[in-house]
Amino acid sequence: MPSHVHIPAIIFGVIIIWVVLLDAFETVVLPRRVTRHFKLTAWFYRRTWIPWRKIASNIQTPSRRQSFLGYFGPLSVFLLLAFWAFNLILGFALLQYGIGGHEQLSNEPITFGRLLYHSGETFFTLGYGDIVPTSAGARVLSVLEAGMGFAFLGVVIGYLPVVYDSFSRREIQISMLDARAGSPPTAVELLVRLTGKSDEPGVNQLVLDQILRDWERWSTELLESHISYPVLSFFRSQHNNQSWLAALQTMLDVTSLLLTGIEGIQPGQAKLTFAMARHAAVDLAQVVNARYDPNAPERLSDADFQTMLETLATAGLKLRNTEESRQKLTRLRSMYEPYVSAMAGHLLIDLPPWQNATKAHDDWQAGPWDRLIQAKGLAILGQKPVWPRAIDDHF
Repeated sequence: MPSHVHIPAIIFGVIIIWVVLLDAFETVVLPRRVTRHFKLTAWFYRRTWIPWRKIASNIQTPSRRQSFLGYFGPLSVFLLLAFWAFNLILGFALLQYGIGGHEQLSNEPITFGRLLYHSGETFFTLGYGDIVPTSAGARVLSVLEAGMGFAFLGVVIGYLPVVYDSFSRREIQISMLDARAGSPPTAVELLVRLTGKSDEPGVNQLVLDQILRDWERWSTELLESHISYPVLSFFRSQHNNQSWLAALQTMLDVTSLLLTGIEGIQPGQAKLTFAMARHAAVDLAQVVNARYDPNAPERLSDADFQTMLETLATAGLKLRNTEESRQKLTRLRSMYEPYVSAMAGHLLIDLPPWQNATKAHDDWQAGPWDRLIQAKGLAILGQKPVWPRAIDDHF
């Protein structure tokens, strides 16, 4: 048993407990700030994500790499809770060691390691009684730590459902984008599919505005939920060619084209959606600690732009093609692409192009037996199997 008070142990114990409690309060109860001067959770994720990302970068198979990356988000939630619990146990052990006043049933000397064990069993309310606090201060600390253990259990019970509910709401809209904009989603594909069939040229303004309005709300919820719970940034979508970041960029691309000017389409709602999506991109880049990469690859070359013009024209959409409009599109892109590209590089998320180079099947078409069933059915009719690529090709 310590023969005197250990002031340094008391000071370090108080600091550790205060930092952990403040961090847990800001993370769970008051999670509303984009950046903080110091946050233990942010430090935790920086120290765990970087080695995880390095391991993932060595996995050659893309599907396995994405699967490995997908484990980090859910696993990190439990690791963070364990990190908080360990530091609280350590902090109370330092306080107990600093003030002294303990006895062990076997009359063995009380060491810091045994007090750390005593702090752990008190925090989790095991109550074996092999180490007994004998001073008033030690008893008070034991009661406080046991109460904090119950509170910690309440945090776990309340925190996890909120995180997973926010994740579920985010993924619903992303899944809906599959049939509207392809897999992976692209701006050109979304606009082309909105034109309908060949005998129904043009885009219905009311339908387009409603879609943009839904994505304006989605961007707002994305910003609010990911600022409140930054761990959601690491949660991956079900399919490897989908992600919250790809969806955000797709809507920024779409609204950029509409603001550049497409004949017959009013850009009023596009302005609001672009503003909200751009706001989300800028703030979330700070949340995930992404840094601007000046060497990010060009997403829209001159050849890509001409191909995009031709694709839109084939669908009956005439994009304004003047020097002034090209400069406007470049200016709009510069407002969000650096942020989105930086987040993609930091989180190892693949971003879709403006237009897919090849005609890929949508995820909703990729049933495990669909090709076999279709080929067998058409063989009976004497027809060659041709896999459709859009909803209109099915109905």
